[in-house]
Amino acid sequence: MAMEKSSAADPDPQPVPKENTTNGSAETHLDEKKLKKFYIGSIDQGTTSTRFIIFDGTGQPVAQHQIEFTQMHPESGWHEHDPMEILETVEQCIEKATHAFIDKGHDIADIKAIGITNQRETTVVWDTHTGKPLHNAIAWPDTRTKGLVRELKTREGADQLQDICGLPLSTYPSSVKLLWLLDNVDAVRKAYDEGRLSFGTIDTFLLYHLNGGKEKDVFVTDATNASRTMFMNLHSVQYDDKLLDFFRLDRKKLRLPKIVPSSCPESYGSLASGPLKGLRIAGCLGDQSAALVGQQGFTPGSAKNTYGTGCFLLYNVGEKPVISQHGLLATIAYDFGRERKPVYALEGSIAVAGSGVKFLMDNLGFVTHSHKISDLAASVKDNGGCVFVTAFSGLFAPYWIDDAKGTIFGITQHTERGHIARATLEATCFQTKAILDAMELDSGHKLAELAVDGGMSNSNLCMQTQANIIGIPVDRPAMRETTSLGAAIAAGFAVDIWKEFDELKEINQKDRMIFEPNISKEESSKMFKKWGRAVEMCRGWLDTEEANGNS
Repeated sequence: MAMEKSSAADPDPQPVPKENTTNGSAETHLDEKKLKKFYIGSIDQGTTSTRFIIFDGTGQPVAQHQIEFTQMHPESGWHEHDPMEILETVEQCIEKATHAFIDKGHDIADIKAIGITNQRETTVVWDTHTGKPLHNAIAWPDTRTKGLVRELKTREGADQLQDICGLPLSTYPSSVKLLWLLDNVDAVRKAYDEGRLSFGTIDTFLLYHLNGGKEKDVFVTDATNASRTMFMNLHSVQYDDKLLDFFRLDRKKLRLPKIVPSSCPESYGSLASGPLKGLRIAGCLGDQSAALVGQQGFTPGSAKNTYGTGCFLLYNVGEKPVISQHGLLATIAYDFGRERKPVYALEGSIAVAGSGVKFLMDNLGFVTHSHKISDLAASVKDNGGCVFVTAFSGLFAPYWIDDAKGTIFGITQHTERGHIARATLEATCFQTKAILDAMELDSGHKLAELAVDGGMSNSNLCMQTQANIIGIPVDRPAMRETTSLGAAIAAGFAVDIWKEFDELKEINQKDRMIFEPNISKEESSKMFKKWGRAVEMCRGWLDTEEANGNS
């Protein structure tokens, strides 16, 4: 089947089925009859919503429930969540999805384990004695630490941190959020001084409470989440005294969760209450690592891009970390334990993707539902000369510009809402291109195709635009809950539903679609060059005092 060429301005560009682009067979070799008898639950705790999905052994969702929770922005650049509200949404989603599962005639005794995946870097602190949070969680896009980061960059040893932990100093990791809390919240400082301050990312907080809190005292994190704190040595996969000393943290006063493999039958405990009480939690992955696992990114050179609230591209580099020289992050991709070595990834992080669409919907009233943004963008043939640098939280990889703000260039009296909608979608696609270029420089290899998932990947227009800008095919699965699926896979490995990665090769491979580039390299290069000019022009938007957080 030849692909019908369609321009990026088509309201609904049509991709081609993947099996028609390769010599492979669409025939499945899964033992579906056997695998459909096993079920795995997956807690997916994201930036704006929580969901619980029950998958069968073939990777297909059987029942699910999703709840959005409150986003708090007490000041410009601040972004907070109520940890207890998040916990409540998890418990409610488990209850609702389980009831739906039972209503479909299934038996909860056939659910073999639960996995958990979570928004990363978001930082929670609580009283070790009571288990109660001492402050709202500071979410990963929060930029209140801009001034603190500038100060930290002047400290001796700042230039050595990335070689140890894989992350540059920025507002992104958990470390600077914890320092801000210690410096600005009396209750947090007091708990630290008295040696009763527990620190964790969302996974640790949820695991602690889902197991019943202080009584069982399950206080762990997996390697993928720990690698986002700046406290973990990427090479040893343990906390590093040199890193903690740089941040002037005393391990005797600060309780850090134990780092364990992402797939483990013992470390994560079990649910202490609810309809699935007693069910084992056996897997845990930060959300972007979970998406890589859900996309079958098990071989070096494979990559995926998740278009969620932000956008995150992970590239599997194998069993040795690659420290980026071109603005990317080095991170743990996954650690499935059982004598296996951890697998590492290069990562490019884009702060604004789906949140840019939400901005147009909620703040500017462009559309009433996020999925309609694609139709609005398709109402015009191109961006009309508009370029939108969506630097709401500065720019992340590969630029790391913290003194930028969201800026639209090229507005004229002829500019329509459709042009700005298109420029919003293109902003994520351009940043993905910049990340792929950096990955090619760091790895020495050019990606052959890009696997995609997440909310914005539902837009054919956005994915066709992405293929055009990066100049390689974009590969989209039919079942796009790959983050949740990754957590389920980690749990399934721990309880021997699967034992080898080869057994997973055909999970979620049916009905995948390919978007082929359909513009010339010259046209794509011209578009990207204009984006580059816009990025340079948005530098220094904040003056020094504003950039230091004094605005």
